[in-house]
Amino acid sequence: MNVLIIEDNVNNLYLAQYLLEASGHSVVSAHNGASGIVLTQQQDFDVILLDIQLPDINGHEVARRLTTLPDWSGAPIIAVTSFALSGDREKALAAGCTAYLEKPIDPEQFVAQITHILKAHLQKEGSCRNG
Repeated sequence: MNVLIIEDNVNNLYLAQYLLEASGHSVVSAHNGASGIVLTQQQDFDVILLDIQLPDINGHEVARRLTTLPDWSGAPIIAVTSFALSGDREKALAAGCTAYLEKPIDPEQFVAQITHILKAHLQKEGSCRNG
């Protein structure tokens, strides 16, 4: 799995990257929304992990911009955020995120959660194309 992590907090980024790479996945990181958008235009990712509270462009806007790119791959965007108030999940999904994971992440479940979301997304995409 080729993963893009858009995260400005170095500790959160390190943990997510470590867990994914330890499971054999390839990880590229961006420290703000603008560079994350640029990276998606330069290479394809299987999944994008997106912090909502970024220093330049908030994650909702990043998700909206990604999903409207002319060459958008359709990769699932997973909001990984400490925003856990009523309505935050709905805002992330409405902006174009496929799923929502709350911080702090559970190191024992993190990679399995992402893999599950990716598999569900691929099955949904497959059924939409075949239906």
